[in-house]
Amino acid sequence: MFDSFTLVAATADLDDEPTARGVADLVEFRMDLAADPVRQLAAYDGELPLLVTNRPAWEGGEVDGSDADAETARLDALEAALGNDAVAAVDIELAALRREERAVRVAEEAEALGVDVVVSVHDFAGTPSERAMVSLLSAAASAGDVGKLAVTAEDRGDALSLLSATNTADAAGERVATMAMGEAGRHTRAVAPVYGSKIGYAPVDAAEATAPGQYDLATLDELVGELSSR
Repeated sequence: MFDSFTLVAATADLDDEPTARGVADLVEFRMDLAADPVRQLAAYDGELPLLVTNRPAWEGGEVDGSDADAETARLDALEAALGNDAVAAVDIELAALRREERAVRVAEEAEALGVDVVVSVHDFAGTPSERAMVSLLSAAASAGDVGKLAVTAEDRGDALSLLSATNTADAAGERVATMAMGEAGRHTRAVAPVYGSKIGYAPVDAAEATAPGQYDLATLDELVGELSSR
């Protein structure tokens, strides 16, 4: 998985899956935003494979990860999800892997089960230097199967730096996924695949976006198809 561009429908409600069929390649299930995620996973019988994400509040999500016990509970829930046959990929934050042995064990369990690991970094305050982004992408890609970097662009220069960092990482043979959040970087969601980004995220319904600046699923599919050789 993720050897070529993968379009991901992001949702907190797995009942959205039928609408994503025929467009998305994968469904990202945002456990942290979901009502009763354990029940939803147990009842899931959709056609599309799942990427499970249980994002902590300290990296833009809704799950409490404020202390050691809360972080362990968050990661335990993520590991439990790996036992579902529909789960093909899991998202784990680079910061968690660097500081939590529990996170490393979740990644190891995913590897043992043949579940791909997306190692993610999110910057909601701005855009790091191009050099720093290349370094982050390399670290994230080395820690899992795909390194994901989402930054916040304030202007076109930030967006251009992200695209350049994406191109550099791709040229180095690293599997990465990149996007710039916010209006100034919105176009990168469609353009980044041209420079090597392997994952695009979009909600089935634009009103249910899980990150700033997301296109709806059908629009992103059309834009990427027009711009790249997907």
